[in-house]
Amino acid sequence: MTYQETCEYLYNQLPMFEQQGASGYKEGLDNSVKLDEHFGHPHRKYRTIHIAGTNGKGSCAHTISAILQMCGYKVGLYTSPHLVDFSERIRINGNPIPEEYVIDFVQNEKTFFEPLKPTFFELVTAMAFKYFADKAVDIAVIETGMGGRLDCTNIITPALSIITNIGLDHTQFLGTTLEQIAMEKAGIIKPKTPVVIGETTEETRQIFNVMAGEVSAPITYAEDQHEVIDCTSTPNGLLYHTVHDGMLEGELSGIYQKKNTNTILCAIRRLEEIGLMYPVHTMPDEPCKNREIREGFKHVCDLTGLKGRWQKVKDHPLTICDTGHNVPGWTYLSEQLKAVRCKHRHIVFGMVDDKDVQGVMALLPTDATYYFTKANNKRAVSEGVLKLYGAEFGLQGESYPDVVNAYEAAQKAANEKDFVFIGGSSYVVAEFLKNCI
Repeated sequence: MTYQETCEYLYNQLPMFEQQGASGYKEGLDNSVKLDEHFGHPHRKYRTIHIAGTNGKGSCAHTISAILQMCGYKVGLYTSPHLVDFSERIRINGNPIPEEYVIDFVQNEKTFFEPLKPTFFELVTAMAFKYFADKAVDIAVIETGMGGRLDCTNIITPALSIITNIGLDHTQFLGTTLEQIAMEKAGIIKPKTPVVIGETTEETRQIFNVMAGEVSAPITYAEDQHEVIDCTSTPNGLLYHTVHDGMLEGELSGIYQKKNTNTILCAIRRLEEIGLMYPVHTMPDEPCKNREIREGFKHVCDLTGLKGRWQKVKDHPLTICDTGHNVPGWTYLSEQLKAVRCKHRHIVFGMVDDKDVQGVMALLPTDATYYFTKANNKRAVSEGVLKLYGAEFGLQGESYPDVVNAYEAAQKAANEKDFVFIGGSSYVVAEFLKNCI
């Protein structure tokens, strides 16, 4: 098989939640354990950092990876979903997994894994863990797919666990209350392993205290540490005034990144304590200085290949895309949309059906023209339905059958002083980045 044929096999022959929804989701770790045993427990050959959370885990994973790269480590990074190409999910020092490795893995291992009937995510997680071992990474930053307790990444024993925040998302699988979702995410907390929690509510903090206490895991609440004193916008991102690291220029410019950065810096403090913030080629009494942290924040996209986080793709008209796709994420995004100085806003918008579509729409600015659309995904809400929902919230616009048509219409209507935004779903952003720029 060619690389493209191999990817199509993975997408179409294995149950895939991202495309199919509930029918592509499998609860439990049985297959993950069997795959892990078959490949000789590859994740035990390097250290890991495990990251869960409703929002922000991708930004945190990429930034921590970038900082560790600057310290000289060979860093594996496993995230999902991809935006343009499958290989984005599995990287070493920012370089995507080679096409040949993907082809060989599937062809060589088919006879073992096909009888197991694994999901897409189960098999790809096994591929990532094996690839990192084969290439002898020093450390791997692993992002959960969904939840934590039963997520197939949860076979690892990390050096550090991070839970960014808890919001009402994937409620059909993780629970309908913040407490229930917190219990699922807290499943990544391991015995005597430090855990950093980014944001909490009164209800979720109680859950984390109990679950960390049961396994004697040292717990740090980033929101109590105030590593970030304040931040201001710059033409290139955000400028942070921090307690321990001076002034940091962050390449990621979404206003929600302030809380992510506070969580990341607390995680860096814990990594220092356990000896993982020491440059590889120096003596062990020479910890990383501000330069490594500063460069990691400043160049995270170049170092790791991160895309789709308040990403500017054009200046005239200003054109931004963002993968925010749920109510907690849009609580910040809507404020940033409203704060953009422009003559008029044009918003290309689509969502999938397992999100709180109306909850998000209630947050959208009404002083904009909307281009309701859908990604090529079985879970996508039809553009006509989005237009009807939009009218209920005073959102005016037309519907378009695909992202390309919607974006072209927005660009045609916008003048140089206008603002064009593309978002509502990772899949909308993915199709935009793949087909429109």
